[in-house]
Amino acid sequence: MSEIKSTKMLVLGSGPAGWTAAIYAARAGLNPIVVEGIQPGGQLTTTTDVENYPGFRDVIQGPWLMEEMKAQATNVGTEAVWDHIMEVDVTKRPFVLKGDSGTIYHADTLVIATGAQAKWLGLPSEEHAKGKGASACATCDGFFYRGKKVAVIGGGNTAVEEALYLTNHSDDVTLIHRRDSLRAEKILQDRLFANEKITILWDHTVEEFVLDGDPQALVGLDVKSTKTGEVSRVECEGAFVAIGHAPATELFTEQLKIDGDGYLWVEPGTARTSVEGVFACGDVMDKHYRQAVTAAGTGCMAALDAEKYLAEMEFAEKAAAE
Repeated sequence: MSEIKSTKMLVLGSGPAGWTAAIYAARAGLNPIVVEGIQPGGQLTTTTDVENYPGFRDVIQGPWLMEEMKAQATNVGTEAVWDHIMEVDVTKRPFVLKGDSGTIYHADTLVIATGAQAKWLGLPSEEHAKGKGASACATCDGFFYRGKKVAVIGGGNTAVEEALYLTNHSDDVTLIHRRDSLRAEKILQDRLFANEKITILWDHTVEEFVLDGDPQALVGLDVKSTKTGEVSRVECEGAFVAIGHAPATELFTEQLKIDGDGYLWVEPGTARTSVEGVFACGDVMDKHYRQAVTAAGTGCMAALDAEKYLAEMEFAEKAAAE
């Protein structure tokens, strides 16, 4: 027979949003359970140097930061479970979730902090270059390329915004796009075309990330013309892949409202989703900022919203019983 775990709050995801929600919930006496998922710690576990998380004067490591968040959450009363949720039913009260382990979870409230993954090109050399010059977040890593040549790959809003941002650190930014026109909003295109620090390489695709040195580091990108097939090299020390993100919403697309970009919809200014008692935080609902500190902030919002919801339900139940 399957084990059943019951809780006032179940948190799906163990990145900054999930652990922050758990910390606030535990301190409110809700004894939350965090299901860590297939990537415990979230995207920060794949990030080495972190310089922009408040409270640390020196560079810290992403995996270490997530370990500290988990330790803080468990120390104040959170139960951490290493499991992966396979099925969710938010039409029942309490909500019912089934883990890959076979465990059944019953939850009075559900906080979804499953995050989003950056889309990559899928090249073997790209995988090898991650952390050695290849990145999917200019605002996270652009600082490390001050005064260096950098490249951005993509043609939508994200790519143009990343290229513009990188001009704060570099005087030599190349935007590589596979077509002869951009998909970005016109106002962003106007800013891009007016910026003398940015060069656009039209009609090219990236074929390989080129590493050299000891230790190895990115020295350039081999690119191929979509018109002639000619291969050439773009010299750069940082390459930022900006072709979008994929929020982890697969479990919820039939039960919760999803916005036009595939992210969980939340009521503006809150963490409340389209189903009462279900809350969302972090990158699964935030397509604009996608930073560890903003994810943590929305995790706090989700826990406070959930606590308020539970208090209101308890009050209503007592009033109905009188």
